[in-house]
Amino acid sequence: MFNGEDLEDWTIKIRGHELGENFGNTFRVEDGLLKVRYDQYENGFEEKFGHIFYKDSYSTYLLGAEYRFVGEQIEGGAGWAFRNNGLMLHGQDPATMEIDQDFPNSIEVQLLGGYQQGERPTANVCTPGTHLVMDGDLITNHCTNSHSKAFPGDQWVRVDVLVVRDSLFVHYVNGEEVMHYEKPQLDDGTPLKEGTISLQSESHPTDFRTVELYDLKEYEGDPRALREMVSRLLKERNN
Repeated sequence: MFNGEDLEDWTIKIRGHELGENFGNTFRVEDGLLKVRYDQYENGFEEKFGHIFYKDSYSTYLLGAEYRFVGEQIEGGAGWAFRNNGLMLHGQDPATMEIDQDFPNSIEVQLLGGYQQGERPTANVCTPGTHLVMDGDLITNHCTNSHSKAFPGDQWVRVDVLVVRDSLFVHYVNGEEVMHYEKPQLDDGTPLKEGTISLQSESHPTDFRTVELYDLKEYEGDPRALREMVSRLLKERNN
């Protein structure tokens, strides 16, 4: 999805700005990395939450991203946004977002960097405008932690996510499963069976060196073949 050279096939939406406006050069490509930066913000963050959307929507796939947090959080960023980014899945079309909308309705795979002390897992799940079912219970609180370990400092971390329409989401960190759930849905109960994919800008500088997707739609009717393909892909990508 990210070609290491430019942002072709991606569209930017930043709160308070029109679709396609890359305010402050927030999203850029340098040294083969997709970088999220705030050095051109003259008045601090000002809740300019942003997202960069890939051009296509998907239903069943394995998404992989390698990320790291760098530098200092911009002035005005919220405490919870320290070393915080996300993969927004089954999201709404950015053309339908209000100009002052913070986040697209979506399922967020929350990417967190650890504190120097204490536990802070990554690959959690958050639900802007959505709900989900976990262990048979409808989850309506905004964020639920995975059981991953914490990753402090500027180290690279790989997160993979298996998405099977509205029947299954599985999060992996460096090849190990850390969370799973099912039945993603809008707040009104409408099932989410497909949607957009986007990355965030929430006030802490972030680098992505890999954003890749393997479309598994052809395996939707064959659970065994799907499991075998996912197992093979995870081994290949995490070795």
